[in-house]
Amino acid sequence: MSTSTERHSLSQGRTSGAPPSGTDPAGASPAAPRTSPAVPADALAGRDLVVDLARVVCVLLVVVIHVLMVGVGRAPDGAVVASQPLTEQPWFAVSTWVGQIMPLFFVVGGFASATAWASTQRRGGDGADYVRGRLLRLARPAAALFVVLAVALTVATLLGVDPALLDTAVTGIGTPLWFLAAYGITQVAVPVMARLHATRPAATFVGLATAALLVDSVRYTTLVTDVGLLNLVFVWLFVQQLGFAYASGWFGRAPRLLLAGTALACAASLPVLTTVGPWSDDMLTNLNPPAVPLMVLGVGQICVLTLLHPALARLMRTRAARAVVFAVGSRGMTIYLWHLPLLIAVTGLVLATGGPLPEPASAAWWWTRIPVVLLVLGLACALSLAVGRLEGAPKPVPAGRRRPSTLVVAVSAVLVVAPPFAVMLDGLDLRNAIAGAVALPAALWLLGRTRHRLDQGLTGGEG
Repeated sequence: MSTSTERHSLSQGRTSGAPPSGTDPAGASPAAPRTSPAVPADALAGRDLVVDLARVVCVLLVVVIHVLMVGVGRAPDGAVVASQPLTEQPWFAVSTWVGQIMPLFFVVGGFASATAWASTQRRGGDGADYVRGRLLRLARPAAALFVVLAVALTVATLLGVDPALLDTAVTGIGTPLWFLAAYGITQVAVPVMARLHATRPAATFVGLATAALLVDSVRYTTLVTDVGLLNLVFVWLFVQQLGFAYASGWFGRAPRLLLAGTALACAASLPVLTTVGPWSDDMLTNLNPPAVPLMVLGVGQICVLTLLHPALARLMRTRAARAVVFAVGSRGMTIYLWHLPLLIAVTGLVLATGGPLPEPASAAWWWTRIPVVLLVLGLACALSLAVGRLEGAPKPVPAGRRRPSTLVVAVSAVLVVAPPFAVMLDGLDLRNAIAGAVALPAALWLLGRTRHRLDQGLTGGEG
């Protein structure tokens, strides 16, 4: 990687890794596609639409996979029985080598972070300005979910709902919340990691990969699984750096033969890592805590995405594709956070009304997953009409005011990350739901408190 080119590309927010149809997210480009009535022009201007497509595909795959993992039926005595039909299939582990798309999610998140950081710098902002904005976008939809969960669990507890049944339900609902902790950590680190990428890209990749490998070595040698939690930092920052490299054009400039060879090498290394090495052949197991194979997947996935970019860019020139990507992408966090609560709610309604429940993993059950996925997506989109505005960009700091101090932003980051981290460690329960319902709104309040500008010559970035 060329250090001077990387620095210039990141500072300008360029997306030179993409062909002409993939444009600068920070500004309009003459190569931007024509808009359709369903998609606002300002939502398309200057975007690499292939990245938007990848993000939407990731969200939809998460929904599909989770729907296939939740099996609820009745035992002969009428008792409710929960299972995970998807994970019980003999082919499941190998399928995760393709279906585990969270590394790609963090790669495209890194791309978005690089361009957002460049935009913050162009406006004269600093690292705390960037972190404040990203925390607001992450915390607002998450706070709403935690408040609803806290109220629902309190009511269910007071009504005397069977604790075992309630625990099964909330365990499923809390499954995706780890992402809030991991993504929050990577967002807080963006200003520093972007600077390292601009000045020492190769050394940064090597350092993160080495640290992740060391953590896994200690984890599997000592059999202390919690040691692997350190890789919430090293693994996901490594994958995020791949997004920085994509944003600064490295993958777009790389020879296609090199990209194809790297992707094949990554695929070929997985059987070795999971047979000779200590890692599981199930990439879902390697997700919690995150492990080295996810870095390999991330490298392979960004290489494949770059190879497919020309074809996907042509697809994204069609009005239908742009409309779908905009419709899902503009409410992606709502769909991600709420699809499992909605699925559990629908299943609970069927149970309460005595509706039909096909036996999990039966042929009838598999076929009914199609309408169930569509129903969950439809309900999530309907819900987004009420809460989708929480995903919007935060309002700029008013003229004559300054953002909260850097210390306040740092405290807010802890308040945003801690509740989902606790859920990841101990599962979702009433205590953790209430903690999130208190901590996340508190973080939003702190981040929203602006200060009078004592000196009109000061920039909003000063803290």
